Amino acid sequence: MSVRPARPRAIAERPARSGDVRGLVLGLLGLAVVVVLASLLLRPAPAEEPPVVPQSAVVEGELPERVGEWRGQQLEQAAIVVQAGRDLGMSDRDVRIAVMTAMGESSLRVLDRGDRVGPDSRGLFQQRDSWGAYEVRMDAYASSVLFYRALARIDGRDDLAPTRVAHAVQINRDPDHYARWWEDANAVVDALEASDHDVVRTA
Repeated sequence: MSVRPARPRAIAERPARSGDVRGLVLGLLGLAVVVVLASLLLRPAPAEEPPVVPQSAVVEGELPERVGEWRGQQLEQAAIVVQAGRDLGMSDRDVRIAVMTAMGESSLRVLDRGDRVGPDSRGLFQQRDSWGAYEVRMDAYASSVLFYRALARIDGRDDLAPTRVAHAVQINRDPDHYARWWEDANAVVDALEASDHDVVRTA
């Protein structure tokens, strides 16, 4: 007697559960978030925006590639601040205070914007409308001259801490606001003095 082979039993497909679908969707969303975050972290820093008004001084020659966290246009602006002080016959300490102040106000950038406290603030020193015309405040050299002229009116400034001198000029909310940049300012000025560059007046 022949025995008929048994037919293979069909395996019923399990219907997809809603939980499985939800997990798949959440997994894909998580992957998308990771990809977006990775692209943001790996994106190169935006190029520094040039000032929106013509500048009355430019830097020629070689500057240090970087001094601590300061580099590029920031060091160019610092060189202009230093030169403006030298041209006015300000002391070495005054010059270093000016660089420190510009670090604390704008990170050594000619900013075409203010903040909530001073929406009309502009330039390296974040000078408000009362300081002068927009074009002057947005000019690195000219705005430095404005700062030094105000600085020169501070009696007894050599007996004050650098941050207190800057505060007396800027009237910042915190008189110790600038202290954290004093060592950086000294390092930048020292590096600029050791470099082979010139600040050339164009106007």
